[in-house]
Amino acid sequence: MKRLFPAPWLSLALWLLWLLLNLSLSPGNLLLGALLGFCAPLMMRKLRPLPIRIRRPGVIVRLFLLVGRDVVVSNLAVAWGVLTAGHRPPRSAFVKVPLDLQDANGLAALSVICTVVPGTVWSELALDRSILLLHVFDLDDETTFIEHFKTTYERPLMEIFE
Repeated sequence: MKRLFPAPWLSLALWLLWLLLNLSLSPGNLLLGALLGFCAPLMMRKLRPLPIRIRRPGVIVRLFLLVGRDVVVSNLAVAWGVLTAGHRPPRSAFVKVPLDLQDANGLAALSVICTVVPGTVWSELALDRSILLLHVFDLDDETTFIEHFKTTYERPLMEIFE
């Protein structure tokens, strides 16, 4: 059954969405929606993410609060840096962060965190997933930044996913 319907809930949702978008329960729409619900998950089954095993769910709350705090603090710091750019230009830099995190889901979550926190941009990930290249808007000390990044984001993600 799993071979025919790799994602039964997705198949059902696609079928219902097709019917809802067409506002018709005609036999043709019922058949086309069923065909879409059957074929789309089969064609995209290789794109489905790996199953996630969350090791320590309590760490998620702590990480969420830390990221929320960093979003607010970074927003203020970037705004201040932009406003005072005439007096002291920001010291932008690319930073190579050595990674211990190897889980694909954890790396995806880390990329989302880098996207959400202002002042950092995920630039490149080494093919062997050992080094992350980040662009930082205003960098005071590279060593301090790397330690903060690893302690605040990478270690909790490792606790959650590995």
